[in-house]
Amino acid sequence: MTVAPTPATSREPRLTGQTVVLIGGSAGIGLETAREARAEGADVVLVGRDAGRLERAAADVGARATAAFDAADPERLERFFAEQPGPVDHVLVTAGGPYYAPLAELDFAKARREADEHLWLPMHLARSATGRVRPGGTLLFMGGTGARRPRAGLALASAFTAAMPALVAGLALELAPIRINLIAAGFVDTPLSARLLGDGIEDRREQLRSTLPIGRVVGPRDVAALAVHVMANTALTGATYDIDGGQQLVE
Repeated sequence: MTVAPTPATSREPRLTGQTVVLIGGSAGIGLETAREARAEGADVVLVGRDAGRLERAAADVGARATAAFDAADPERLERFFAEQPGPVDHVLVTAGGPYYAPLAELDFAKARREADEHLWLPMHLARSATGRVRPGGTLLFMGGTGARRPRAGLALASAFTAAMPALVAGLALELAPIRINLIAAGFVDTPLSARLLGDGIEDRREQLRSTLPIGRVVGPRDVAALAVHVMANTALTGATYDIDGGQQLVE
């Protein structure tokens, strides 16, 4: 008996005709999400502080436009959204990085910058996006899971880690029907991670390969796939989505 091969199934791209803004879109998770969004039919706008790196990233993914500025500057952020030629469908913020220091060594200028990027930037973005992000669109923020367990030197990071889910849930109610969500990542193998760990990056990768339940290191493409899913699934709002390969289960 001959069995006919099963025909390959195809589906429509999930973001066709939509506009996705990537704040922090010139590298790492932001750039990989731009690639995923383009593959799903979206136009993408890349935002970052380094104009040269933005230009290279835009050429890589075929971005519709770029804008080079510091997203933690509320006036510039407001102007950026006011200048958009049409409605925006989704915004992902990956700008900024973690700052870890024990209290005795805390640099308060860096701590204030951390607050600007992780608390005030979402608030300013939420207000700037009102009337410019279409109903049912998404504001999607990045957080982390590593500081959920209190440890010496992580007091500041733990405070932001705890605050972000509450902030996102509250904004989801205030801005509805715009959807507000948070991705909380563990270690992700990005250029930023490599810069932070320096010569210790390969040891960290090997440690995670040998201990994580998934047996490999989480990469930007994993997070990008989740980000695009959250954008496309219109039932998701006010929630935090962990992506760490099971890291919280073993550390």
